Amino acid sequence: MSSPTKAAIWRTRMTQWMIKPIKWLKSQPEDRILMILGFVVGLGSGLAAVILKQLVELIGHLLTGWFSSTYHSLLLLVYPGIGMLLAMLFVRYVIKDDIGHGVTKVLAAVSRNNSKIKAHNTFSSIIASSVTIGFGGSVGAEAPIVYTGAAIGSNIAQSLKLSYRDMTILLGCGASGAVAGIFKAPMAGILFTLEILLFNISMKSILPLLFSTVTATAVSYLFLGTDVAFASVVDDFSMGNIPYYILLGIFCGFVSLYFIRMTMHLEDRIKAIQNPFRRWWISALMLGVLIFIFPPLYGEGYTSLMDVLQGNPDNILNVSIFGPILSKYAWTVPIFFAFVMIFKVFSMSFTNAGGGVGGTFGPTLIIGGIAGFILARSVNLMGLSLPEANFALVGMAGLMSGVMQAPMTAIFLIAEITGGYALLMPLIIVSAISFATIRIFEPYSIYSKRLAKKGDLLTHDSDRAVLTLLQTNELIERDFVPVGTDDTLGSLVKVVAHSKRNLYPVVDKNNMLQGVISLDDIREIMFSTELYDKTYVFNLMKEPQTVVTDTDRMEAVMEKFDRSGAWNLPVVDTVGRYQGFVSKSKIFSSYRQRLQDVSCD
Repeated sequence: MSSPTKAAIWRTRMTQWMIKPIKWLKSQPEDRILMILGFVVGLGSGLAAVILKQLVELIGHLLTGWFSSTYHSLLLLVYPGIGMLLAMLFVRYVIKDDIGHGVTKVLAAVSRNNSKIKAHNTFSSIIASSVTIGFGGSVGAEAPIVYTGAAIGSNIAQSLKLSYRDMTILLGCGASGAVAGIFKAPMAGILFTLEILLFNISMKSILPLLFSTVTATAVSYLFLGTDVAFASVVDDFSMGNIPYYILLGIFCGFVSLYFIRMTMHLEDRIKAIQNPFRRWWISALMLGVLIFIFPPLYGEGYTSLMDVLQGNPDNILNVSIFGPILSKYAWTVPIFFAFVMIFKVFSMSFTNAGGGVGGTFGPTLIIGGIAGFILARSVNLMGLSLPEANFALVGMAGLMSGVMQAPMTAIFLIAEITGGYALLMPLIIVSAISFATIRIFEPYSIYSKRLAKKGDLLTHDSDRAVLTLLQTNELIERDFVPVGTDDTLGSLVKVVAHSKRNLYPVVDKNNMLQGVISLDDIREIMFSTELYDKTYVFNLMKEPQTVVTDTDRMEAVMEKFDRSGAWNLPVVDTVGRYQGFVSKSKIFSSYRQRLQDVSCD
């Protein structure tokens, strides 16, 4: 018998080494387990954020660091399309999964997949988004890193076989750690998770989030330094400017409405093109044209945003082909920036729909900063003197509050990443008014709108949230014995004798539901043996009061129960084939269990 190889011995020792800490961890109280894992998840999501930022910078430097002439800069028109193609090929042929719209995917995982995220998402979004953004795709890195962080938390929880509630908390730890790590903003990371991702959480469950965000921020500080992400030239807050901040809040609300609806419209139109390669080259061509006309649309756009925040918007004009013209006329400056603001939505949509992987988080900050600058510069051209950098900074919060419908996250994120706590009052004013404005027209954020249309959106209303978590196909009871339309009463009586139910679905030869027979329907004749061979099931069956489809959302199912007054309803698939029954008692029982699962005592 051969002796074990060194590799086998090493694997055995590694396994034994891992088993001991896992056993120790599982022996701890639940609260302590979550705090320890919150630290581990924060470490992982912080490192992921650092890796993504460094990869984006490295790829960008390799592609553009050697430029020495205008001829070379023309490559900026081609690079984004190449990045989109590489990302599309990686996703389509290597990952073979849809990894776009990361925050929306995290929300969907919480509501429809028991907070389970596939293992490849711990690295696939980093690879695809770094290529997309590094090559100049006009999207942000924040949504992909949120997806990555959430996947790290989810997969650690899955490996330890934790409950849905604990898995959801660790998923939130990963997401909050990712935001904290990429922005060096721990408070914003927690608020992002509370406002956007988790619908029901207690003070006890916040502790793991705190551990995760602080750890991720510390990792980011260690590798990226302690400077704020967007250093800005901030003037003192003036009470006399409050009316203009109110106006900015309203303006940001309407720009947010444009952002959400135009993004949805453009992506739907582009994705309607069935051939992915045709979709890619059309999107790449359109993106290249937009970047040629408006160079600030290249890449994330944070360099342009920094110019605005530091009071140097002319730097942006100098790289435009319209620079010589724009410098001659004062009003052409805000007009140029207005076009950049409008077309940033187009460039972002072309990048995402054309095969690239990126988020809307970064573009939201860019457009918000530009919106604030446009308003301040326009007012200044009328003879006043507003601090343009202040308004750009506050505009970032206003648009984030409107697009993401997360005002608290917007306020503290902008304060943390810019060091602009001196503008806390205008940040609150603009964020609140922007949020109030868009809520008049749009009840859902850009992350939740598509999920809401499908009925998959969790809300902070616990009753509706639990109903959303329940899935019809998981509640189907299949122990109802079907009978055929041509069966006789005698055959039906034999079925009754061996059935524990008092309802009998009637199906044809193709298992298509034709009707229902209840025990009460045959009680008076079931012992009349002379009718056994003369009476047929199709003479006895009744049309069901209503039918449930196995894809129906639970709210729709409950509405059908309310309308019909029934206690059991038959379930069919989308073509009408019989599947079983769903009962109120099973729903109520599952509801109570699910409520216990998500309850954060």
